[in-house]
Amino acid sequence: MRGGAIDGLCTVVSGAPRREPAPPQPNGVTGVDHVVVATPDFARTTAALEAAGFDLRRTRTVGDQAQQGFYVIGDALLEVVGPMAPDGDGPATFWGVTLVSADLDATCAALGESVVNAPRDAVQPGRRIATLRRAAGLGTAVAVMSPR
Repeated sequence: MRGGAIDGLCTVVSGAPRREPAPPQPNGVTGVDHVVVATPDFARTTAALEAAGFDLRRTRTVGDQAQQGFYVIGDALLEVVGPMAPDGDGPATFWGVTLVSADLDATCAALGESVVNAPRDAVQPGRRIATLRRAAGLGTAVAVMSPR
């Protein structure tokens, strides 16, 4: 393994063989849907990711102030979020993670008070999402979605 950073994002490259998916967790989570990166300079971060060999699959504008870029990494997505114009020179940071549950309602019931809201429609058609409270002892933003 070797490690490094891509625009401030701590990274590790592994030569280990691909693993079988983990069994469903007691809370119903079956995997990672996507990891979210926040950046003050969208163009700089996406250029750094592309220079490292990542393929930008799609971008979209969010309102008139922000944009998102999407990369496929294995079975998950990397979502980069940043302003339309650079807003500082700080590094990109890992901002959050969205997990997948085959039964989102059961997972939310198992997580109880850690869930901020009842599952609602997600941006992705046909999917639902619920957000967890940071007060639940989480170091990053966490959401749980229904499968693709």
